[in-house]
Amino acid sequence: MWSRETHVAHVLASAVWAKLERMTTPHPKQRTLWIGLGTAVALAAAGLLESVHTRRIARDPENEALETTPKGRPQSVRSADGTRLHAEVWGPDDAETIVLAHGWTETLRFWTYVIRRLERKGFRVVAYDLRGHGDSAPASSGDYAIPRFGEDLDAVLEACTPPARRAVVAGHSLGAMSIASWAASHDVERRIRAAALLNTGVGDLIAEHLLLPLPRVAQAASRAIALRGFLGNKTPLPRLTTPFSYAAIRYTAFGPDASPAQVAFFERMLVTCPPDVRANVGMAMSEMDLHHALPRLTVPTIVIAGAADRLTPPSHARRIAQMLPDLRRLAVLERAGHMTPLERPDVVTEALAELARLTAERVPV
Repeated sequence: MWSRETHVAHVLASAVWAKLERMTTPHPKQRTLWIGLGTAVALAAAGLLESVHTRRIARDPENEALETTPKGRPQSVRSADGTRLHAEVWGPDDAETIVLAHGWTETLRFWTYVIRRLERKGFRVVAYDLRGHGDSAPASSGDYAIPRFGEDLDAVLEACTPPARRAVVAGHSLGAMSIASWAASHDVERRIRAAALLNTGVGDLIAEHLLLPLPRVAQAASRAIALRGFLGNKTPLPRLTTPFSYAAIRYTAFGPDASPAQVAFFERMLVTCPPDVRANVGMAMSEMDLHHALPRLTVPTIVIAGAADRLTPPSHARRIAQMLPDLRRLAVLERAGHMTPLERPDVVTEALAELARLTAERVPV
């Protein structure tokens, strides 16, 4: 809804441009004057829109919680190819460990809500920045292939899981793809006790996305737009949020109940992700096929999807669920988009705590 100031600016701009349209043969100086006035009013209206947008985010009750991410105990991890990864640890060292892997263009701060809730429940939480994201270094050899993200997860599990203890792992989007990639080539039950796959797919990402409501005859155009305009786009993104960038991100990544601060929180991560990392990883995801890895994920697993997820629609989650050897639950959350750890943190937290409780009595191997 527009504020009164924005409504007034809109009315003034409309009046000026209507006056200009009625001037069929104006004097050149008169026309220049009205064009200048119309442009000035339009710029003022845009400025008011930006001001209203910024104030709306600042007034959102969620803004303060998202601005004060809890700081964990830092830990540096080296992946198999030498890439340095940044991890942080929360909670007591003798508690059950839950490892969190964020998604494409995000950072470990994406898990802010979930980290707080898990820590209050007494868990030891480990979250890390994927290669090229957040405080982790760029890939040492420029390699952002999906198998490298599986190796990164293995390095984090090795460095951050106490000896003779196994972790519960949870991944959002690319983080869940990292879990599947890791499972394809590692002894799963030696290292983890359970897994949660959130808002993800393991193949056919472009074929099934719902970003553009195009008919089947336009699939080639949809693929080209997805690759060049979204996944593989190396164009730097504007660092300042605007009503237009906010609307685009909300449409693409969130469900209808997301708050302004939640959308802006993700937008800040998105625009600070290096463009080459964003594009290289996006292209790697577009070519990925990890369906063969799912039968190797033999531990108890929960799959969570958003009913309004346009990036990885519930069709992906249902296919993943059918291929898992030990599916404990498939949850499709109504009115949630691609960002369930932000949009439904209580549901995600309880799912992870449930997995930890289900497997707590198992003897570590």
